[in-house]
Amino acid sequence: MKTISSRQNPIVRRFRELARTPDSSGARLLLDGVHLVRDARAAGIEIEVAAIAASRSRDASEEADLARALAADGALVHTVSDHAFLAMSPVRTPSGLLAIVRRTPADADHICRRADAFVLVAIDVQDPGNLGSLVRAGEAGGATGVLVCGTSASPFSWKAVRGSMGSMLRLPVAAGLSADDAIRCMRRHRGRVVAGAPRGGRPPDTIDWRRPVALLLGGEGPGLSDATLAQADDLVTIPMTPPVESLNVAVAAAILVYAARRQRVV
Repeated sequence: MKTISSRQNPIVRRFRELARTPDSSGARLLLDGVHLVRDARAAGIEIEVAAIAASRSRDASEEADLARALAADGALVHTVSDHAFLAMSPVRTPSGLLAIVRRTPADADHICRRADAFVLVAIDVQDPGNLGSLVRAGEAGGATGVLVCGTSASPFSWKAVRGSMGSMLRLPVAAGLSADDAIRCMRRHRGRVVAGAPRGGRPPDTIDWRRPVALLLGGEGPGLSDATLAQADDLVTIPMTPPVESLNVAVAAAILVYAARRQRVV
């Protein structure tokens, strides 16, 4: 492993730039921590470059074991002084292991055309942690892909990837669409559109989730616009005990995904 000691090293700058400006296509992701890097390796995703803090490389640590395994795989792995590692890590308390990985970007049309499509459509979900958790809930419950629309945070930021706990590495996710784009994509492939509404919709278990379907979920605060709700084939509302009127979007996604799963998995 090569050793880096300067904060001005091009490798250090590469990590800092990706932390600051995520790849809009999702072709390159910044991973922070052993869990995510291990998941990427297990998924067969290409490791562009990895970095381990010098203090961790000298220990019998998970970070050191994984860094050695990556190097044995042929990946480019650098040992970085703790001082320089602080500059390249996106978190205040660095985990000790970072990696930049390359993946094949997902295509919205490919996501929508699957015969068994169950697509989550996140619209104006501005918190990257919530967006990552939504993707995690989707993978856990059997969603086949995610479309990220409107003013949503980038699903390819390190915060969203970390929030997904590795799901972003496996589940197809496409971004940069409008809500109308996502709806047209699903209709083009003869799928239904179900929109989450705070009130006035049907209970989750009464919706037919077995056909190809897109589930539209609105972001924090206002939720889905009236114009978007009007385009849906059906509205779904999670029953809640007063005075509670709303749920975190990732929690709502999990409830609806598992309502769908009860019908889709036999």
